[in-house]
Amino acid sequence: MLPNTLHTLLLGLFLSLSSLSYAQPVQDDFEGNGTITTWFGDNCGVVTNFTNPVPDNSNPSSTVLLYDDQGGQFANVRFDVSKNFELSTYRTFSFKIYVPSSGLTGNQPNQVSLKLQDGNLSEPWSTQSEIIKPIVLDEWQVVSFNFATDSYINLNGGSPPPTQRFDFNRVLIQINGENNSDLVQAYIDDFQYDGNLSEETLFDQLVWSDEFDTDGPIDDTKWFHQTQLPLPDSWYNSEIQHYTNREENAKVENGILKITARKETFTDQGVTKQYTSARLNSKFAFTYGRVEIRAKLPFGVGTWPAIWMLGKNINEDGAYWDNEGFGTTPWPACGEIDIMEHWGHNQNFVQSAMHTPSSFGATENHGGRILPTASTAFHVYALEWTPEKMVFSVDDVIHYVYNPIDKNPDTWPFDAEQYLLLNVAIQESIIPTTFTQSAMEIDYVRVYQQSLVSTVEPSKSQLLQVFPNPVENELQVSLPKATSEPLLFQLYSLDGQLIRQFQATPTEQVVRLEGLGTLAAGSYLLSTLIDGQAYSVKLMKAGK
Repeated sequence: MLPNTLHTLLLGLFLSLSSLSYAQPVQDDFEGNGTITTWFGDNCGVVTNFTNPVPDNSNPSSTVLLYDDQGGQFANVRFDVSKNFELSTYRTFSFKIYVPSSGLTGNQPNQVSLKLQDGNLSEPWSTQSEIIKPIVLDEWQVVSFNFATDSYINLNGGSPPPTQRFDFNRVLIQINGENNSDLVQAYIDDFQYDGNLSEETLFDQLVWSDEFDTDGPIDDTKWFHQTQLPLPDSWYNSEIQHYTNREENAKVENGILKITARKETFTDQGVTKQYTSARLNSKFAFTYGRVEIRAKLPFGVGTWPAIWMLGKNINEDGAYWDNEGFGTTPWPACGEIDIMEHWGHNQNFVQSAMHTPSSFGATENHGGRILPTASTAFHVYALEWTPEKMVFSVDDVIHYVYNPIDKNPDTWPFDAEQYLLLNVAIQESIIPTTFTQSAMEIDYVRVYQQSLVSTVEPSKSQLLQVFPNPVENELQVSLPKATSEPLLFQLYSLDGQLIRQFQATPTEQVVRLEGLGTLAAGSYLLSTLIDGQAYSVKLMKAGK
């Protein structure tokens, strides 16, 4: 039976780890234990289970990756990952390499480069960042590429530093340069990235949504039409539309909310304008979570659709929460989060931005991406808001992260409730002879937060480091502290059933556990006690 201390800690861990995101390592030992499944050769042969031709103490592995450039002008091997690399935190890629002198022709410099690209682009190399390292021939060596400290080359000189980018999802390895037809045969092993890719969101519980399943006017239990002009005769930013509460400008049809900007003469509040649209406020406000909106954007120079958020405390006459008595703080001190903005004069570009007292109006806090089908296809625009940062993405591709080092009221007024806004504005640049109407179509709006069980923190427990994860048969466990005492490791299913126990004595803070090959594929919790302290890790067992 488990000691009482460990049993209590594990109970919290079962609840916590079952709902926290599972972080998948990016690694490959080319012996069947890797998480990289998309290796590909561009003008280069690649074999991912090639017999190691030169096993030695530096690399006793039985199988490695064969890199076989048979004269391709731009030969390389590469792989893609499902989530973008976040180089603001984890920046280092490393692997072992062996280049036999007998496998080379020509007089190219002996080097290897690692390139990061956006595999979603039609020309992925156009915005790449590259680090080049020298190598020696005829020996196994480890090469590392750190995009924070190593000299890098941005192919596009206007690109920001790699650590400020979030659009990389492809890794390329190239030996002895490009733009030549020389032959290269080499071997690569033990590829490793020092970060992980999150496979699930931390925010696991749907707390508010509108699926727009009922045709007709908007659901007034969830949305409020904001129509009052904030200025004597206009909206901000020189917008030239009236916002109305009519179905002509906002209605649900065939499961889709349509916010339609229209060219028409309309008089309201004693002011006549030539365009109408709609601006919706959510009657729901929250702090921290994940917002997902599946939307298709309008066409037309002068259209300005937005999916965004404002502090519930904004002092803005006519806004829903101000009408309810919460308006105490002016803009931008209330904070503004622009999940998606699009301008008809820049048709294939979408942007996210942050407005705070430290940067507003012509803010420097923004990022975006090219999206050629913004107005012809639905895309999922998302924000993940935590106490540490804001992460913006389209279709799970991150394009901007806001994470100021110094979080104070000027840079981070985002520890209080915000509400959602949906609108299509009309700018003075509208072309009256060509524009009649266009709609932003929204399939759903969903807000997720952390469930109650995922807030249970294993405050007295720490995580073990294991490799590989997912595991097939043998697991290497790195201990957080030295001990020479035999340790009892216990493996549990996530519903708390004890599956197996292992007794092992560490060697230089490392323990190897064998015999996992007979386990069923799935998720497990591995735990142990070291000097009375509980340590655990969520473990994945790979399938056959």
